[in-house]
Amino acid sequence: MFVIGNFLGALANLVDFALSAYMWVIIGRAIISWVNADPYNPIVRFLYEITEPVLSRIRRVIPLFGGGLDFSPMILILALIFLRSFLVPTLQRLAGTLG
Repeated sequence: MFVIGNFLGALANLVDFALSAYMWVIIGRAIISWVNADPYNPIVRFLYEITEPVLSRIRRVIPLFGGGLDFSPMILILALIFLRSFLVPTLQRLAGTLG
């Protein structure tokens, strides 16, 4: 059973890293939206392509507020923080009980 425990521990670390990296990508996207960035820049295109599918789903549920304020990045960051604080410790504790 220690093999499954080690696997779950590694999976918890991988999920933690992926959620943290995606959170920083969302923050980068939000910062780029404040400035007039070149839409043909490969970095800007990458940030938009990797974040737009998730942000557009949030925008369908929560519309833009007055003045064009878009709270979808903040909502997504809060969801990622929730997942990091719930899912990762759960996986680590489960790995500890199996290991």
